[in-house]
Amino acid sequence: MYPLDGPHSVEHSARLIRHYRYAVERMMRVMGGWLALTPEISAKLLMGRHVWDNAQHADALGRRLPELRAHVQESEPASERVVAFMDALESPETPERTVERLVGVYRVLKPHLLAAYEGHLGGANAIYEPPTCRILARCAEDERRHITAGERVLAHLTPTPEARARAAAWQARLEAMLADAGGVTGEGLPPAAARPSSPEGETEAEEFIRLETRPARWPLPDPLRVAVQGLGDALVAHDGVGVRRWLAEPGLWSEAAESALAAGRFTTHVVVAVARIGRQLLVKIRLDGPSVSATLAARWAGGPDGWRAHALDVARLEPLRSV
Repeated sequence: MYPLDGPHSVEHSARLIRHYRYAVERMMRVMGGWLALTPEISAKLLMGRHVWDNAQHADALGRRLPELRAHVQESEPASERVVAFMDALESPETPERTVERLVGVYRVLKPHLLAAYEGHLGGANAIYEPPTCRILARCAEDERRHITAGERVLAHLTPTPEARARAAAWQARLEAMLADAGGVTGEGLPPAAARPSSPEGETEAEEFIRLETRPARWPLPDPLRVAVQGLGDALVAHDGVGVRRWLAEPGLWSEAAESALAAGRFTTHVVVAVARIGRQLLVKIRLDGPSVSATLAARWAGGPDGWRAHALDVARLEPLRSV
């Protein structure tokens, strides 16, 4: 005969669900807020896809609460230390810190949630917890897929030892805070889950990475390729006369734009995007130097004098983050 009370009483189970929901709901909101400031397409698509899944988890957990004699859709942090951990996870909010954002979610919080769900499932009461188990099993399945996809995108975005060391340092910091909080439930860290392997997650990540990866050679007409090369060379050299040579109107290269790039010691340039806009081709060029990177957008059209840019704007200028 099954006991009516077990490792998780009704009250205990409701409290755990509120703690899970706090972490899931806040993670969902944080990831949604990060989308606008994340420049890498693979990371942006990864988080955008998973925000929806986590919204479903938060909703399912919240709807379970009234069945456990608790308020519907209620979230509750286990302690102020859990709130501090989530604050730290949210803190990388500048465009160049995408790696830290992904590490916090996909190497720290999601693996912890997966372990917590698996631990809960392993000790669930067989009388009144089957509905909770179905919800947690679905959440766990999604988290395994998310973690696999996140690891693949992180591997793509950390190709150097320096980048990997930076990721490891941030992971260690967050893991120490999570341990100090006793996990999202405040009851201690559950045994780590086995490293997830999800074919669906791998496929999902490869799709995102493929959309971000530049082709070896952009499909440009040869005369335009020569013009873009000339413009890029002139921009790297800070040769204003050379820049204006490739413009339909010399005034398109303003003093403000020239001044914005003046402090950059650029050494290389590369085409990073091409798109057709009506009869014109939009070509984005990235200039790179030892301490700064700039992205410019030029709209090109062919004419009697060959290809000329009919607009040239500095789309982004940012310092490179040292590691």
